[in-house]
Amino acid sequence: MKVAITSTGNSLESKIDPRFGRCAYFVIYDTETKVSEFVENPNKNASNGAGPASVQLVADKGAKKIVSGEFGMKIKSILDSLSIQMIVMKDPQKSVQSIIDMLKQ
Repeated sequence: MKVAITSTGNSLESKIDPRFGRCAYFVIYDTETKVSEFVENPNKNASNGAGPASVQLVADKGAKKIVSGEFGMKIKSILDSLSIQMIVMKDPQKSVQSIIDMLKQ
């Protein structure tokens, strides 16, 4: 299963980005192959519609779960319709690697 994690940078040591739609990067982690793909978020500077466009991006990558600090109001219904689970991570000091380690358990 693929999990999208919002990230402030393009390394496993980067911190989780608290913003979903305007995060700097998405890390697409495959729980089966253990491969991580870093995708720069083209919507991070969008004037509007960053959230729905970011949902489309991670859905196109095959993600079934998204880990982020927060999600915008419009996002929950879109994710529900796509059967993508939201996981809210309130600790902004968590690294992408520590979240991947939690997913492995």
